[in-house]
Amino acid sequence: MAAMRGARVSRRRWLPALLLVAAAAGAARAHDLERTTVHVDVAADGAFTLRLAHDPSWLLLRMASFAGTSDVSATDPDARDARLRALAPSVIDRVVLFVEFPDDTGAIVRHEVRPEAATYTPPPGQVPAGEFALAAYTLTGRLPSGARSLRWYYGMVADPYPFTLTLPDGSTRTEWVQGDAWSTALPLGGTLATRSWRARLAEYLWLGYTHILPKGVDHLLFVAGLFLLAARLRPVLVQVTTFTLAHSVTLGLALYGVVSLPSRVVEPLIALSIVYVAVENLRTHTLSPGRVALVFLFGLLHGLGFAGVLTGLALPRADIALGLAGFNLGVEGGQLTVIAVLAILLGPWRDRSWYRPRVVVPASLAIALVGAYWTLTRALAW
Repeated sequence: MAAMRGARVSRRRWLPALLLVAAAAGAARAHDLERTTVHVDVAADGAFTLRLAHDPSWLLLRMASFAGTSDVSATDPDARDARLRALAPSVIDRVVLFVEFPDDTGAIVRHEVRPEAATYTPPPGQVPAGEFALAAYTLTGRLPSGARSLRWYYGMVADPYPFTLTLPDGSTRTEWVQGDAWSTALPLGGTLATRSWRARLAEYLWLGYTHILPKGVDHLLFVAGLFLLAARLRPVLVQVTTFTLAHSVTLGLALYGVVSLPSRVVEPLIALSIVYVAVENLRTHTLSPGRVALVFLFGLLHGLGFAGVLTGLALPRADIALGLAGFNLGVEGGQLTVIAVLAILLGPWRDRSWYRPRVVVPASLAIALVGAYWTLTRALAW
């Protein structure tokens, strides 16, 4: 009887960790799907082409909700694309373009520009390794004569996304818009001025940080798995340093086009790496050279995953080094934040005799189960 009571108590201790980490699985999948790029191309006569690119499954969910229908069951690609094509006219109501121009008295007035037509383009059948098959809505219209600047708003997304404006002279400017927020006022006359490297670096820093917190649940769980291995801080630092070096290497190589792997290979392997570190936490509490070597290999994989965020954005060649440095530093900031929070929450108890059976074992088991779930769903999703 006492043993049965002990088993029930043990399950109660494990259940919160299992539920909390399992709840994160859905959030990570939702984040994986939200990939957005926006490009506005303005011609010399004021005609503009606006291209909105998204993951098609995510796009169907969002467009169906805005159209007031719950019919999102079209999982077959042809049926999905037919639904998205039918919903194309409603995307016009989801975008806002404002321009500023002088009136007859010379005063600056603000004017909303409405796209005139929208068409749907399904994702391509074949995409280069490391890129994503995105669906696109293309909207067309015309800016009023004399328009001096353009501001942009898009109510569809929550994550930061790149907004690129191209002028008739071919000059291009890309800025990161923070989800449900306005862009800055971008000038329409002459050549677009390049923002300072500090401003661009800050954007890439923030993009890297938010890729870990709060959106990168899979990378967060991997770092948590590294933290849980041993009660001392040194093994944590050795693993995180090894992981950092490895993912920095592949992130840089991928951005410069030296190496690439398809997402259908990288994403399940990243999930499998989470399973490995968590299961090994159940087997041992010491850091072995073999674990360090595997953490390095897993870091190489995670670097390819990080690169997927940047390679699909067609960064200007001059911005690759800046984007690499900023994004990587942001990722490190996110990882160190995770470690600091875990150290604050668990540090006082890590020397207690009950720390491993009551904290490490249930938390590692929960992480392993979620990693296994992600491995299966990601492998079957491609």
